[in-house]
Parts: sequence; structure tokens; C-alpha cells
Amino acid sequence: MNISTPKTIPSLFEESVVRYPANVLMWEKRGEKFEGKTYKQMHQAVHECAAGLMDLGIMPGDRLALISEGRNDWVTAELGMLYAGAINVPLSVKIEELTDLRFRLAHAGCRMAVVSGSQLHKLRSIKRDLPDLEKIIVLDGDVRRGEDELPFADVIQGGKRFLQNHRTEFDSRWQSVRESDAANICYTSGTTADPKGIILSHRNYTANVEQASALLPIPEWYTSLLILPWDHCFAHTAGIYTLMKNGASMSSVQIGKTGLETLKNIPVNIKETRPAFLLSVPALAKNFRKNIEKGIKDKGPAIEKLFKRALEIAYAFNGIGWNRGENATFAAKVQYKLFDFLIFRKIRQSFGGRLEFFVGGGALLDIELQRFFYAIGVPMFQGYGLTEAAPVISANVPARHKLGSSGAIVPNLLVKVYDDQGNDLPVGQQGEIVVKGENVMAGYWKNEKATNETLRDGWLYTGDLGYLDSDNFLYVLGRAKSLLISHDGEKYSPEGIEEAFVGNSRFIDQIMLYNNQSTYTVALIVPNKDNLLGYLKSRNLTTHTAEGQEAALRLLESEIGQYKKGGAYEGEFPERWLPAAVAVLGEGFTEQNHFLNSTLKMVRGKITEFYRDRIDYLFTAQGKDICNQQNKVIVKRMN
Repeated sequence: MNISTPKTIPSLFEESVVRYPANVLMWEKRGEKFEGKTYKQMHQAVHECAAGLMDLGIMPGDRLALISEGRNDWVTAELGMLYAGAINVPLSVKIEELTDLRFRLAHAGCRMAVVSGSQLHKLRSIKRDLPDLEKIIVLDGDVRRGEDELPFADVIQGGKRFLQNHRTEFDSRWQSVRESDAANICYTSGTTADPKGIILSHRNYTANVEQASALLPIPEWYTSLLILPWDHCFAHTAGIYTLMKNGASMSSVQIGKTGLETLKNIPVNIKETRPAFLLSVPALAKNFRKNIEKGIKDKGPAIEKLFKRALEIAYAFNGIGWNRGENATFAAKVQYKLFDFLIFRKIRQSFGGRLEFFVGGGALLDIELQRFFYAIGVPMFQGYGLTEAAPVISANVPARHKLGSSGAIVPNLLVKVYDDQGNDLPVGQQGEIVVKGENVMAGYWKNEKATNETLRDGWLYTGDLGYLDSDNFLYVLGRAKSLLISHDGEKYSPEGIEEAFVGNSRFIDQIMLYNNQSTYTVALIVPNKDNLLGYLKSRNLTTHTAEGQEAALRLLESEIGQYKKGGAYEGEFPERWLPAAVAVLGEGFTEQNHFLNSTLKMVRGKITEFYRDRIDYLFTAQGKDICNQQNKVIVKRMN
């Protein structure tokens, strides 16, 4: 690339097409097997899409929404928009509340929307309230011609004609896109107020791709099945554009007739595509682990016992990553290799046999979960970022990692830790993480107040607490807004404790800790009903009797007790932050009830507000007893 060429996303793609024309960029399964589409083939499709949008009158700076499951056409559509100088507004297919969807489309002022067939009904329901929305481009399924709907195939055909007659105009358009031009408006989950539209420029993305690639080199033979939603900034940058930059390939999950069917396709597609790495978030990591442990348990007590012994050996051998095998005896090394061959190798086959590592993003990933995946030979390297930074700020990578940390800072990014007064804190002291670099967003769309609060003197104030160690590894402790605050003013992040409880217990699916200047911490627990009922059944008990209810509740209490004096995890966390009282919930935290946001993080404010009476009860003498009447009623209804 010429040094004067702007570092835009179209330029990034053009360069990759020149370097890797015959490499497969996209793998997609529509029939019986995955079929590949090369960089050169995708290049033609992107040009036709962009030209088709120009033919429809799309101008530089116009906003177009993209609402679809991951597929070849997702990339074609986004790049087509960007080549035309437009701005993509990628929206989650998980948005079910039509008021939420309408707000985003109206706030961004989208002229058109590109949607998959499964999402079309949502647009049809709200388009009457969207005067800016001129046309809906449908990727597949039924199209009502003449009602402002247009098949994607027609856009492509229009693009072919446009390129024949206006090639010079087309080339001029995409080559005039500047680094500072907005590429995306990515909306936050809107957990506390109306969602904010994060403006990410072309250079924000290309800079972060450069940073990520320098920290973790991607060989062109690498491939990944992108199981995270493609509108998610993590999948967008660390998946689509980082792979594209390096001549590698990506696969989309086979789309089922329902969301559940699509989810069930993931393990099958992993075996079929044999990814070299996977992008994950803690919720997925927990599911992977639970499925592995269930598979082991189903093989019988002898295998389960052997597996647990294998984990013990591997944990001791691996240390915290950077010191792996340093103090291991010859006998320990032999044992580890034997267990790896007999047990862990077979588990890896379920991931296609070629998986080298996961890259973990999103919320905090419990160190126990990291040790588990490291033990079975597919480490989950935790990273840290946020959409406002496009998103990667730090990451552990195979060449350099410390379990428990969020990794080394990416190159060409300044990271500092500030106290409440904005003073720079030394190594080891915790405060707010602030960052500065070319990957930092331009601001929030139509929200100057929020922009000025978050961006100050070029620094992005993340709202996350953490510290740097002497090796420049970042340790992220959690969101400042989610802190537990005791009666004496001391503060603590609950996220690490919550991750540990869920990761280490078969009987706890979700947990939220709460302490707002009280003398003790309390918890809301969503139990794993199947495992809890199985435990009672093994003891000839049911939830219909007082004895069974108490047994279930005492079991949950004992799981928490594992972190207190005398427990297996004693000393892992300060005891004052462990829950002294527990409310058992009958319903889980989900996106549907708005207790999880689109990235599967708990919306603490909404949960606290909804369960206010249950929380208040926990600060009474009766409520402090886990076998209180409220908990017994919830357990009784579990059958």
C-alpha cells in the first residue's frame, strides 16, 4: 500500500485482495457442506453491492442499518455501504423490543435497512413510525415488491449495470473515503438510559486491527468460526477485519429455522470447520465447560475421578501461564503428558482437533475457568476492551500471557490508571483505566454531553477499575458502577466473585452480589434446577417436602461456604464481600426480561429495582436464614 493511501476499511480490503486473491475469505453452509468464497470473489460481490447502493441514491454520510445473522452477505453488505461512503449501523438480531429497535433506527436517521428474512417482520411492524426509512433491502425470504422492499439480489444486479456505465464514478467514490469518516454507529445496550451511538471511524477500525495483529500474528491459514453476533464490536474487529487483513478465513454458523436450532448447529459446525481459534465470552466459556464436564460424568465415576486427577496435575504443571512447567519434576511432566494423551486430547477432538486457543472478551473471566481450558490444551486467553476503543485494549496471547490478567497492552496505545482526582497512579495501585490512541472513538452520535464526559483531552475514560503490574499487564477489576460499597465506605468489585461461584459450582447458574453501604453483602442466586433436583433425587427427596426444600437450600449455602474459612477456596476473596444472606430466584437473568444486555452482562440496576423487596428482606433476621419462607416457596415450585 502506498504510504499516502488512506488507511480505510476499503483500502484494507483492496490490499488483501491483491495479496491473497485465491485464499478463501468466507465459508458458509447452506446445503450439506461448507463452501468457500475467495477474496477475489468477495471483492466482486462487494463492488457490485456498493455500486447497487449508489444506483439507489445512497450518498456519502448516509446511514444504513444492518440486521442479520452472520453470513457472507453480512460482510458484503457492510463493505458495500463503506465503499459507497455510507455509515453502517449494525444492530443485534436479539433486539426484540420494537421500541428499542425503532429508537436506534430513528436516532441514527437510517435511510435504508438491510435485513435477513427472519428479521423482516420487525421492520414491517415499525416502518410507519420511521419517516427517514425509504427502503428495506431483504437478504432472503418473502419480499413485498412495491412496498418499499427490495431483494438484495436486485441491488447486486443494479450494481452490475452501474459498474458497466459509471466505473470511474464508483472508483472515485470509494477512493475518496477518508480515515476520519465514520464507518459504524454502534449502539450500547441502553441498560441505564437510552442507548448511545458510538461513532467508530475507518481509522479506529484499521488502527485496532494493526494493534491486534501486532500483538497476535495471524497466519493466512488460520480460520475461525465466528460464533459471536457479528454486530458485536469484538467479533467485528478481532474476527472479521483482523482475519481479512491477514489473508485468513472466517466461517458463519449455519442458520437454523429458529434461534435454538442455530445454537445447536454451533458444536456441529465447529467440528466441520475445524477452527484454529475461537472468539468467546464468559457465558459461552461456561457452557463449553459444563458440556465437557457432563460428557465426562456420563462416562461413569471412574472416568470422572480420572478427569479430576488429570486437572489437578495440569493445574500444578501450568501455573499461571508464563511459568508453565518451570518447577515440574520429570515424573510430573510424564504424568501430565500421559493424562493429556488419554483424556484431554479426546476433548480437543470435539473442537475439531485443530483449535489452538480461545480469545476471551466481554466481562471478566474467572481465573478458575482460565485454568480449566489451559489444562485441556486449548487456553482461553482473556483480553479487555470496549466498543469505544474499537474494542481491543489488551490481550493475553500464546507468546506472552498471565492467567488472571487481561493481558499486555496492544502496541501504539497509551494506558494509564487514574484516581478519583485524575492523578496518574503508580504500578500496582487500582483506579479508573483511561486510554489514548487512534482506535479511540470519535464520540457519541448526537450526544455531546456524553461525549464530553467520556472523552477528555483525547483520553477515553473507560469507567472500569483496574491496575497495571510491573510487566505492563493489565488487571481489570470491574465496572465502577457495579461496585459493592460497605458501611465504612470500602469498595470492592463483585464480578470476580460472581464468576468464581458460577464457574466452580454445578448448582449455581447465575448470581448477583449486592451491598450498598450495608454491614454485610447479600446475593441473588439462580440455581441450576436440573442439577439441584438430581441431587435431591439421589437422596430420595423432593422439593414438595420441607425436608427436601431445606436440603436444597443447605446445599446452595455449602457452595458459598467453599469460599469461607475451612472451604476448598478459602482465602480467594475477602470474606466480608462473600454473601451472608441469599435470595433464591425462580427465573433466570435473560435478554428477554432485560436483566442481561446484548453482550450477556447483568443489568444490575434493573435487577436490583425488580427484586428490591427480596433484597430488603435479606437484611432482616428472618431473611438472613437461607431456609427462610420466601426461599422455601421458590424451591417448592422448581418441579
